[in-house]
Amino acid sequence: MHNREILVIGYGSLLSGYGLLAERRGGASRLVARDAVPVSIHNARRGLAKPSSHGSYLAMDIEPVDLAAPIAASGAAADIGIGGLLLTFDRESAPLIARREEYDPDAFVRLLGLADRAGKPLGEFLLEIAGAANCDLLAYRIALRTILGYTSPGYIFHPVEIDDGRVAIIAIGSGFDGSGDPAIVSRRRQYQMERLLSLDESMRTGIPGFDRAGQVGYYAECVLGGLHGVDVSDLAPQFDEQAGWARELAAHLGPLAAGERKRFIEATSLDAARYGQRFPSRRTPSLTALFELAGVI
Repeated sequence: MHNREILVIGYGSLLSGYGLLAERRGGASRLVARDAVPVSIHNARRGLAKPSSHGSYLAMDIEPVDLAAPIAASGAAADIGIGGLLLTFDRESAPLIARREEYDPDAFVRLLGLADRAGKPLGEFLLEIAGAANCDLLAYRIALRTILGYTSPGYIFHPVEIDDGRVAIIAIGSGFDGSGDPAIVSRRRQYQMERLLSLDESMRTGIPGFDRAGQVGYYAECVLGGLHGVDVSDLAPQFDEQAGWARELAAHLGPLAAGERKRFIEATSLDAARYGQRFPSRRTPSLTALFELAGVI
């Protein structure tokens, strides 16, 4: 069997122990990885766009900067790209991973079975489909829908080639331009989320029943990755501590930071020594200012 493990690149709430363990949601959608290493994600930008399946707020989405080129990843020592986390999960976690990303668990298990029968790891199996689609995200979704007989209105798993030769999967929003099936309206299309938004912009979207506290709390899950040296400076550019959202975010971050290292080690199955080797403490000026406002030294 080629898929005893599943490689997933996290770029949002999967960047922190608090997010992985889904503590804000009482442990619902909790994930525990077998291993984790930081990576840099190339040809990508991220922001809020995909309406969350866990509340009335927006979740993180990712898009290629150059639509004609694939999203790729490399070791975190690279100075370009945005920070991410390469997570290794046991195959048994497949239904939990799928459910977390608003993807049908049975369909994801079937997809793994298709990769098994093709004699390929899942990432490589999906990379062939993406290659035939010439990096066109909608064409890829259509092709995957044809092969699997399913597509999701939430997130869809895409391949990301890593510079060490492995291929991981990454969850990308079903797409404002389409889910791959005209009968399935993507959440982004449903809520008219045509572009990626900042936290400040998300507060003005007018989503029915918008949960401001939930939005800030979710964003805190993502930014907490910065405590582990993951580069999330793109999520706090040109930091202005006078902005209302900044103070709300800092108020969330402060209490969470105290137990974050312990939660992260639990959620990634690392020990203290490996954690220290892989995740050096480093922060950009914008993150330093945010964490100082939160009272995190």
